Amino acid sequence: MTIPTMAEMVAEGKTPEILFWVGCAGSYDARAQKVSAAFAKILTKMEISFAILGQEEVCTGDPARRAGNEFIFQMLANQNVQTLNGYGIKKIVATCPHCFNTLKNEYPDLGGNYEVVHHTQYLNELLKEGKLKIQGGTFKGQKITYHDSCYMGRINGEYEAPRELMEALDVDLVEMKRSRKNGLCCGAGGAQMFKEDEPGRERINIERSEEIIDTNASIVALNCPFCSTMISDGINAKEKQDNVVIFDISEMILQSM
Repeated sequence: MTIPTMAEMVAEGKTPEILFWVGCAGSYDARAQKVSAAFAKILTKMEISFAILGQEEVCTGDPARRAGNEFIFQMLANQNVQTLNGYGIKKIVATCPHCFNTLKNEYPDLGGNYEVVHHTQYLNELLKEGKLKIQGGTFKGQKITYHDSCYMGRINGEYEAPRELMEALDVDLVEMKRSRKNGLCCGAGGAQMFKEDEPGRERINIERSEEIIDTNASIVALNCPFCSTMISDGINAKEKQDNVVIFDISEMILQSM
């Protein structure tokens, strides 16, 4: 599968329907790369015209701003805005909620005004329009729990799109005690992903993983590469990796198309 870059499409006089924002995790993290590939395969199967920035894409600057380095954020963000505006980008789809939030809510202050959606929102749009056809298949009837990522849930108020996709997959969705607006962070937010924990009773990712295990679900569905790393570490720390499998929702959909 070969994915065209914006530069290549522009050179051919073409305009894609969407720009797929791959993000740092989706580009360099081995686990998140599989999610990027899954989403790209879905778009390709559906014959949706899309492109990526390729080497012109740099970090959105989200981790830098969360860590307090506003200079680095401004430098990265302005570079991206210049690139995106240069191509006349209108709609961006991101598989990372951190990228999604930054592009959607923080780039407008720098002159970057785009329609930005998370990939679960986009896939749910296609489902409602009847363009995305899903069969329960592999996941039909399976006991699955769902972890609300902070930047999708509390920050941007999106709780339904991922759940509606899982409903279409005909899964047996089991909610954790803390879900939706009361959901517990995976422990990566606020740039915590990149530093050691402060002293406390228990690591947040361990506590969240315990809540996942308590549902007795065999699968936990996610929509964030940060959450995936933190919860994977937590599940492994509890030695439950053989009992609980982690999937991004796009991976579940790809297997059910």
